[in-house]
Amino acid sequence: MTIYQLACATSLWILSQAALAEETITVAWRIKPPHQYLENGVEKGILLERAKQVFSNTQIPHRFVEEPAKRIWSNFSNNTRNYCSFGWYRIAEREALVQFSEIFHTDPPHTLLVSPAAAQQVAAHRSLKSLMADSSLTVGVVGAVSYGPELDAMITATKNKVERSTTLPMIMARMVAANRASYMLIDREDWEYLKDKEESISQTTQMDLQGMPAGLNRYIVCSKDVTAEQMRKINTALLKIYPSKK
Repeated sequence: MTIYQLACATSLWILSQAALAEETITVAWRIKPPHQYLENGVEKGILLERAKQVFSNTQIPHRFVEEPAKRIWSNFSNNTRNYCSFGWYRIAEREALVQFSEIFHTDPPHTLLVSPAAAQQVAAHRSLKSLMADSSLTVGVVGAVSYGPELDAMITATKNKVERSTTLPMIMARMVAANRASYMLIDREDWEYLKDKEESISQTTQMDLQGMPAGLNRYIVCSKDVTAEQMRKINTALLKIYPSKK
């Protein structure tokens, strides 16, 4: 073997050992159709597929696991190592916990899903601000997630009664359909998916009122120990798949 061949073989060995030594990143995802969900045990959803494509293209060792939103953020709070998730808004309280990628997805504005019993009363309001000042109404709020800074602040200040449950948006939609809440804020893409899948919410009404904030960007988030080089690889792969429109 020539000196050149030996040098090449040594370099390849070093690179292969470095790859083996790189710890596996856990990529946690929550069920949120149509973005990411299980159907008959099969993982589906546009954002789940996008995330899989991104991490595959980074060539970083990784594994995907489905976990509830509350557990995901508990893991970040507890400094779980080599841990990422995706599809999250950038809000102030998360800055200290995670690193944010380039833009992973941009939502349309939220919309309202209104219960059969409250449809007329909700429709009497022209603006979201007016609606949230009505103390006779109950807003259904999915816990352990954010609706974005503006809506979170409006929910905190609302005069509505609050029916809060750490559950899936589709379960909250069923609660609205059963008149346990007057209305809920729902991602428009969630509603477009659920209206064709959930017979139980067929009597609810989708409404738009003035003053709904613009749709927000979602990001891949990773624990602070994920290296700058790994984040660079994630962002490079992401920008090839979903070019950022800043």
